Amino acid sequence: MKPLEGRVAVVAGATRGAGRGIAVMLGEAGATVYVTGRSTRGNLSSMRRPETIEETAEMVTSQGGIGIPIRVDHTVEEDVKTLFERVEKEQDGCLDLLVNDVWGGDPLTEWGKPFWEHSLQNGLLMQKRAVHSHILTSHYGIQLMVARKQGLVIEITDGVDYNYRGNMYYSLAKISAIHLAESMARDLRPHHVSAVALTPGFLRSEAMLDHFGVTEENWKDGAEVDPHFIASETPFYIGRAVAALAADPNVERKSGRSLSTWGLSTEYGFTDIDGSQPHWGNHFSKFVENENK
Repeated sequence: MKPLEGRVAVVAGATRGAGRGIAVMLGEAGATVYVTGRSTRGNLSSMRRPETIEETAEMVTSQGGIGIPIRVDHTVEEDVKTLFERVEKEQDGCLDLLVNDVWGGDPLTEWGKPFWEHSLQNGLLMQKRAVHSHILTSHYGIQLMVARKQGLVIEITDGVDYNYRGNMYYSLAKISAIHLAESMARDLRPHHVSAVALTPGFLRSEAMLDHFGVTEENWKDGAEVDPHFIASETPFYIGRAVAALAADPNVERKSGRSLSTWGLSTEYGFTDIDGSQPHWGNHFSKFVENENK
């Protein structure tokens, strides 16, 4: 079954991590997915990671969708404007789903430093990459949805609340994504376009696997370094969460809300690719919060 066959999606920041997982699972559901990011074959971004948008697009197609890679720097207005002009032309004005997953803040976050000792340049660049880019992308992408009076925008974030996340600049970026979804939902309601924020749990991304010195095959060994890693989830879990939201005919009822992979897996019944249903919310409240008391 391909519940999203014939649907058109743009996943902004789909080179790796959650963005790649989202794009690939939208492909599994049959969607046409524009895969955007800065890393292309032969021209990697400043992140210096090996993953590319071409690889992601090929994974989308291999899962049964149509993957279309387009090199876009989402902090550059002309790049973003050109992207949606192309989508409009190639898809006859159709855009059903926009996922804002642009991040690029990991190498900029200086954990353990108060904000006045943190690099101001890095902190401001984080806002440009993770907040300004989302605003730019939504500004142009949503115009296609409003014209057709349908569509869904998903802001990918970290956490479901407004609590401090251990670093001022990181917190500002992640909380801003939640408020962007809330604010857009208010403006978009009369046009029958929805906007939500969505967070994964402990994401078992390519970078995190490298950090723990493990692979997807032996990932549980990472729990010897951090016991909470045992409750982690693959990027495909949030991908299935996005696919479930996109296929929900009543998704407008969720507009403006901050959602989680574990909450949606309980509601919609989807699993991670190994058949499990990680529930970071339960793990966090049982173990992590107790450690912090």
